Parts: sequence; structure tokens; C-alpha cells
Amino acid sequence: MASLIPGQPTPIGEHAWRVLARNPGMMTGPGTNSYLFGKDSLTVIDPGPADQEHLQALMHAAESLGKPIDQVIVTHTHRDHSPGALALVASTGARCLGPWVPDDGLQDESWQADRELREGDSVDCGGVALEVIETPGHVGNHLCYLSETGLLFTGDHLIQGSTVVIAPPSGSMQAYFASLRKLQGRGIQLMAPGHGDVIQDPEATLSHTLAHRQKREDKVLGCLCAAAQPLSELVKAVYDDVPAFLHGVAQLSLQAHLIKLAEDGKAKESAEGWAKLV
Repeated sequence: MASLIPGQPTPIGEHAWRVLARNPGMMTGPGTNSYLFGKDSLTVIDPGPADQEHLQALMHAAESLGKPIDQVIVTHTHRDHSPGALALVASTGARCLGPWVPDDGLQDESWQADRELREGDSVDCGGVALEVIETPGHVGNHLCYLSETGLLFTGDHLIQGSTVVIAPPSGSMQAYFASLRKLQGRGIQLMAPGHGDVIQDPEATLSHTLAHRQKREDKVLGCLCAAAQPLSELVKAVYDDVPAFLHGVAQLSLQAHLIKLAEDGKAKESAEGWAKLV
């Protein structure tokens, strides 16, 4: 496992280096991981927040590697992942590739892709390619990128040491389950997440995450009854294993689970809250 040192380029795989941003926090863990990937030139994956110090760290890393930055791609447009693109483009002239921007009030509205990426697209990164895999769930526009050697840049689809928040309306638990299953059996050898260290057991991590989410969904269903309950009460029972100060964030994923249960014909929403569909 490579150490997480902000601002320092750390090799994490073939033609791949991580540069950790200095934005640690409750939602970002140690901070946002930006990646430099490429053989003859560099693509920056998730340039991170709009932070001058992080911009300089990325520029210095590229200089130390002796390769120019000519592309920026993002996994999604949450504000800890993509805003750094503007200054990076201004400094390097790089072009931007990536997803569309959902209109849910939670996105980096400054992001604009020169080329919009879709499922199955191939991105040339200075002589090595990345395959685009659409992985909605955490947010509707989420993309993962798979190298020819089996290195997967996961963004916030999977992160090391924790589970991600699924925030409706753009976030979807139904889509998240499907996107996790979609990655199984793809020959992934290593995962480079948006937060935390590299994940060296991809198949086990996918299986564990699916099982964890299913266990939580079963708990949600077990806490529902015929009488409607508001989210603020349900979260106390469903996330009784999580500190109370995190219940506000947990309520977002709880809502996503409930929406999935409603889609599956197992729950219903009313003005009073959520109830089991019997």
C-alpha cells in the first residue's frame, strides 16, 4: 500500500501516479485523489477542488515525470472532484473529457466537457488507453475508467475503507447495485479510488460492498411497518450502528434505499413518511 502524502506524486500502477489534494474532511476522508495517467503525455483524472496549491502540485508532478498534461477527465462532477479543471486548462491548454452535469444543485456547474464520454468509449492517454464504463449510482453521471492492464479508476463508485453516500435525486440505489454487478468479472486487478488508498482485492471488495448494501436494505425493510414513519425517525433505527452526528448524511442513503424498495414494490411513501407495502 502506498502512503497517502498530500501533494506528492505516488506511483500506484503502470503509467499511473496519485496526487492527494489537501481537502480532508468528513465527506472526503484523507482528501480527493487526483491521478496522472499516461505513457508519452499525461491525462489528469479528477483534478479535485479549485485549489491553487493542488494545481501547483499537479504541475510540479508532471514536470518531475517529464511529460506534458494534455487532457483532463473526471469520474463525476461533485465539487471535490472537478472544479480544479478550469485552472488546469488555463495553465496547460488541456482539453476536457467526461460526463454531462446533472441538475440537482450538488454539482460543479463550471465543468464543461470538450468531448462527452459514453459507455464503451476509448480514451487515448499518450499511447495507453482507458475504457469508459458508465457506473451511475453515487450520482447519475458517474463514470469509471479501466486501463488495459486492469487498473480501474473508480472515482466515488468505490472508495477505500468506507461506503459512499447515495443522494437522490441524481443518486440511485437501484442503479448503484446494478453498477457494482456490472464491474464483476471484468478482470479488474487494482482499483484507484477517489478517496483513500488503492484497493488491491477488487472482486472481494465488489462482493463485500454488494453484501453490505443488501444487508442494509434488509434492515430498512425490517424497520418498516404498516404505519408510516418519517425519515428522521427511521434513520435512528436503520443506522443505530452509526454515530448520531452522521445521521444527517445517512438519511440521504436511507432515502435512496427506500426509493429502491418502492421501485421493487416493497415500500410506499405518503405525506406522513414511509411504510411497508403489504
